[in-house]
Amino acid sequence: MKIVVCIKQVPDSSKVDIDPENMTLKRYGVESKINPFDLYAIETAVKLKQTMNGMVCAVSMGPPQTEAAIRESYMLGVDEGVLMTDRNFAGADVLATSYALSQGILAGGMPDLIICGRQTTDGDTGQVGPEIAEFLNIPHLAYVNRIVQADQDGIVVEMDMPETIETVRIGFPCLITVEKGIYQPRLPSFKLKMETRERPVRKMTLADLPDKNPQNYGLKGSPTQVIRVFPPQSSTQRETWDESPETLSEKIYDKLSELKFL
Repeated sequence: MKIVVCIKQVPDSSKVDIDPENMTLKRYGVESKINPFDLYAIETAVKLKQTMNGMVCAVSMGPPQTEAAIRESYMLGVDEGVLMTDRNFAGADVLATSYALSQGILAGGMPDLIICGRQTTDGDTGQVGPEIAEFLNIPHLAYVNRIVQADQDGIVVEMDMPETIETVRIGFPCLITVEKGIYQPRLPSFKLKMETRERPVRKMTLADLPDKNPQNYGLKGSPTQVIRVFPPQSSTQRETWDESPETLSEKIYDKLSELKFL
């Protein structure tokens, strides 16, 4: 059984710089970490590998420094790593990112199962996983919080929907996105770090993908682009009211309405 887990390296701080030309995050030279939601995807993949006698391949797209995230995934039980790094991929929106990852997955051979974290802490869209599945034309399930059963033909999972918990069986090949509650991510293993220090990370560029048209990737392939970025406004102003409960309730209501919270 071959499992692909999609991971992303995200800034290790809320203080990030924006490229003023294309309004995208500056990722080069920024202290980074594996996207926290992806740690749950890695743990799910490794658990399934152990029960299904499979192998896990981590796939990521980003600048060369993203190799550190893949090497960290080796310390968590991942067997292989692929880094998609090319200037043609830079500045991609959600759609272009999903398309590039789908092409990278195809280049390595269609796996039985693809696992993604629910969302990333820098984009928060939660769309990449389902869009990868759509580009690959395979079924997918989101908000998975439990693996009920797995066999050679498919898996049974529980999905945490807004008002219900749904149990669904899905056949391979397929894609799932997982929630935080699915498993507790393990800590990196020093033993695995030493054992995998010479393990290669495969690099992919545009030339390695089935679709080699640069117009379909990065900024050129992104139908959405950021027009303006600005920091949130902060205020330390305070007001103290000493009134009766009836008067205070009216004043609070009026103030919240004025601030457009109501």
